[in-house]
Amino acid sequence: MNNIAVIGLGSMGYGIASSCLHSGHSVWGVDTNNKLMTKFCDLGGQKSHLDDSILDIDVVVVVVLNSIQTESVLFNDSGIVKKLKPGSVVISCATVAPNFAKEMELRCEEFGVLYLDAPISGGSLKAANGQLSIMASGSKEAFRCAQKTLNSISETVFELGNEAGAGSAMKAVNQLLAGVHISVMAEALTFGISQGVTPAKFIEVISKCAGTSWMLENRAPHIVDGDYTPHSSVNIWPKDLGIVLDVAKNAKFDAPIASAALKQFKTAVDMGLGLEDDAAVAKVYAKSANLSLPKKL
Repeated sequence: MNNIAVIGLGSMGYGIASSCLHSGHSVWGVDTNNKLMTKFCDLGGQKSHLDDSILDIDVVVVVVLNSIQTESVLFNDSGIVKKLKPGSVVISCATVAPNFAKEMELRCEEFGVLYLDAPISGGSLKAANGQLSIMASGSKEAFRCAQKTLNSISETVFELGNEAGAGSAMKAVNQLLAGVHISVMAEALTFGISQGVTPAKFIEVISKCAGTSWMLENRAPHIVDGDYTPHSSVNIWPKDLGIVLDVAKNAKFDAPIASAALKQFKTAVDMGLGLEDDAAVAKVYAKSANLSLPKKL
């Protein structure tokens, strides 16, 4: 079994840390929120401070929001990379630009630390059940050292190349689709309301028709229930679709549908919905059309 540090105990990170723990690994959960760290310790996580055991750590799983937080965790004044033993591996899960992932790999190499570019997909429930899909790229040695941890947290690991960047490129493709699917689900559902189709009937019918998608079936029930407790927040999408469009711009690729979806999520943030579940983008459409969405019972 590995000694694993999971940095970032949000909805995805906590599930990843729990899955590692349930597989028998020794796991240190690290977060800026002390209550989450205490909760994880009560679950069975290691109670000692990570710095006291840092030379015993085999794998660091970084599950933070973005590239800024990733770089800070790895390389700021108290960054973890310079403290790790040579041959340990960083599994980096945030959605970042491919060039950033390549840079992190090179900087880790300076300290003899391996780096796996490993963005994740599947949501908080699959994270908790160890059933994530992982789009990974890195050296054969990085894959080898990360294998036991990957086995504990994933249903499928796609090995996409022998250097960082390819995993993040594939994640950008996925996020383009996922963000567009959520936005267009909200558009279709609220369009249905304008035509007398209830949200519940929308799910019943469309989920069995060609217009369905995983995002529709996963997110539309939140709207039906009027429950916007965040599993993945609105705030994620200006960041992730912003990365998609930055990558597209650098490739001189026009992505108008992704741009339209990004506009809707930015409007949702401006409406104060950033911390709500990303299905709350439906409120943008509902407000524009003066429609009422279901209320939480």
